[in-house]
Amino acid sequence: MPASAPTDMVAGVTSSRDWDPDLDGATPPPPDALGRLTALLDDDLQATNRAIVARMESPVALIPQLAAHLVAAGGKRMRPLLTLASANLCGYQGTRHVQLAACVEFIHTATLLHDDVVDESVLRRGLASANALFGNKASVLVGDFLFARAFQLMVADGSLEVLRILSAAAATIAEGEVLQLTTQNDIETTEQKYFEVIRGKTAALFAAACAVGGVIAESRPEECAALADYGMDLGMAFQLVDDALDYNANTAELGKTVGDDFREGKLTYPVLLAIAGSNAEERAFWQRTIGEGEQNEDDLATALSLIARHDAINRTIARAQVFTENANRALSVFAPSELREMLRDAARYTAERRF
Repeated sequence: MPASAPTDMVAGVTSSRDWDPDLDGATPPPPDALGRLTALLDDDLQATNRAIVARMESPVALIPQLAAHLVAAGGKRMRPLLTLASANLCGYQGTRHVQLAACVEFIHTATLLHDDVVDESVLRRGLASANALFGNKASVLVGDFLFARAFQLMVADGSLEVLRILSAAAATIAEGEVLQLTTQNDIETTEQKYFEVIRGKTAALFAAACAVGGVIAESRPEECAALADYGMDLGMAFQLVDDALDYNANTAELGKTVGDDFREGKLTYPVLLAIAGSNAEERAFWQRTIGEGEQNEDDLATALSLIARHDAINRTIARAQVFTENANRALSVFAPSELREMLRDAARYTAERRF
């Protein structure tokens, strides 16, 4: 086992690696890229789902009841999938990756429960959110329960390095969420600050999910570092695309409503780009609607128009694709294999979903 995984897995605003436009960039990913990866790891994923359900059991009836609602809501299990894929890529033989994949999903789900309370969301993946059904108090407390379960799984694994990586990610996620809260209505937020937010609240868990797969396989330090880099850049791309989808008509296919981020006053990348290129009249609009939270029924249409005027969606996707290609370049330290190429396809698919 390596002495340590990379300590800077959550550092830096963008990847330090140069973008290589020739690295798979001209070839579109298969339309079912994520599905193919899921199918390849189906046995491990089924085992992970069983571990998740088992660990959600509690004599306190509300906990499994609320947990069952979350399981029914579905989701691609992308973060645990990355843990399973990373371990398999490194040749791991055993079952630790299944328990750690469940741990990663518990951390992610706990943050979703807390986020929906903070954002006062009423939908999650097209269904009523847990807080809408069970109330804010239950959602916060069950989120706490899932965090506790995650730490139990970390301790049960027995690796201090795994514990270090995942506990650091949990702390970084909380920091990212608090930082987002402090910048939520501030139209003076810089691009650097925005990247700091999404690095914390989204990309850190992607990086950790990948890194622990290499650690339990006792991979070389450079391979663990490459997995963390892949996850970090993939997470950055994932959040950028998620930001763009909020202002895209196809968002409804994902169970979301167009303009949710706008209504919540979030400074996402498309809005930052539109603000950066705005004239005085446009800036006044963003100050009123985002900065001061004063919105009327026509404002979303105006926001969509301004975002289109500044080509902010295409520019956001282009930035996501840079992160995607950097993620795929990180995997070059691994020998060519079907799984490596599936991970690359899944990364490129992430930057193109629903566009």
